[in-house]
Amino acid sequence: MESLGLMSFWQGKKVFITGHTGFKGGWLTLWLNSLGAEVHGYALNPPTDPSLFNVANVVSCLKSHTIADIRDLDVLKQAMQLAEPSIVFHLAAQPLVRKSYLDPVETYATNVMGTVNLFEAIRQSKSVKAVINVTTDKCYENREWIWPYREDEAMGGFDPYSSSKGCSELITAAYRRSFLEALGIAVASARAGNVIGGGDWAEDRLIPDFLRALDAQKTLIIRSPHAVRPWQHVLEPLSGYLLLAEQLLSKGQEYASAWNFGSSETDTREVQWIVEQLVNNTPHASWQVDTNPQPHETNYLKLDSSKSRALLNWQPRWNLAQTLSKIIEWHQCWKNAENMQSVCLAQIKEYAQAKKV
Repeated sequence: MESLGLMSFWQGKKVFITGHTGFKGGWLTLWLNSLGAEVHGYALNPPTDPSLFNVANVVSCLKSHTIADIRDLDVLKQAMQLAEPSIVFHLAAQPLVRKSYLDPVETYATNVMGTVNLFEAIRQSKSVKAVINVTTDKCYENREWIWPYREDEAMGGFDPYSSSKGCSELITAAYRRSFLEALGIAVASARAGNVIGGGDWAEDRLIPDFLRALDAQKTLIIRSPHAVRPWQHVLEPLSGYLLLAEQLLSKGQEYASAWNFGSSETDTREVQWIVEQLVNNTPHASWQVDTNPQPHETNYLKLDSSKSRALLNWQPRWNLAQTLSKIIEWHQCWKNAENMQSVCLAQIKEYAQAKKV
């Protein structure tokens, strides 16, 4: 992990993570703890069973572990004041497009007012110096064009999830300019692509759906075979968040803005390409297209990460073929009842030592 230049910076740093019981939050907690950070978590119970949080014993990597709702401002303020963090990562969210169609009220309440609550708690904290609000590539007003989206493109979103994340971005900018910049708190937002990796059991996501179908010896049913997404291993954007947090704490407002952490151009692929790669390399796997009517989802989405490459020296380290291999490897280790925290840490170490692609 020294190869990413992170170890000395994070040693002893107090970090507050919302959403630490989720897929990305769990991996981030494991990584930060391995770097010597003191990690405090605030989240609901794990959203799935099984979950990365439980199978990798993520709780053992936490200094404090608060099970509570991001919509509860009083509890959130108390947890943050007790933790006294210098750095905050905000990952707590309702993260699923299709669920947002089923429950738009919860989606907006969590993703919009949850963001407001976070910044209100930070305003009243005397310790916080740097904040990263983790949103999504879907926060952009999608025009279905072939060009990658840059950080200064308009916010938007067709579905409630995407729209709520666009709102979260606007809230971030407003709190930065209205309150937090004057308090000396550097605030950034981070937008990643379609994040995949071992330990994700969420519903209506391609890789978890494939693994569930494989384990049950059933045919995978997919919705949009020709949808194009910027696929990336979960460790790719997390490495970007860690590098960004270091600059926010060290250099302040110079880095307090929005940042894309997308996949390389060659790893922006159709859903069908991913499925065929998985099926061709996995015995007894099969797939077919769901012909039933589906709610609207974006067809074409790419991110321009030139800013992160130039100013943070961030760049992907695993190509898509390696990423898919690591996911299958992780899943097999879990089925073999191995120590999954050790498996996660081994993959983190391997990633950190890999060359940029």
